[in-house]
Amino acid sequence: MAIQQLTLNQVNQELQQCIQNCLDCHSICLNTTTYCLQKGGQHAELAHIRLMLDCAEICQTSANFMLRGSELHARTCGACSEVCERCAADCDRMGDDQQMKACAEMCRRCAESCRQMAAAMS
Repeated sequence: MAIQQLTLNQVNQELQQCIQNCLDCHSICLNTTTYCLQKGGQHAELAHIRLMLDCAEICQTSANFMLRGSELHARTCGACSEVCERCAADCDRMGDDQQMKACAEMCRRCAESCRQMAAAMS
């Protein structure tokens, strides 16, 4: 019983951390989109802005699925992980820019926790 409880607590902590990572990633992607539009040039390219908005949206959706205990959250987490990885790589493409680096780092953190959540539930 104690071992099961420990495992349940661990899963719950990982779930809570994944939710927080998704919410943080949603926020930084939206903030960085505004930054990119103001900066212009390659930062404001349609494909880049679309990917950042896709990332923000799937992060919000994944967090919502987990928060309401949806049985389908492993699927949204799997998709979220993929989109976050793509967004991180695209942000890295912008060169030595602190805002873009912070966004890429958060996207990678979210991608990793979502990947673990998707694997744990499959």
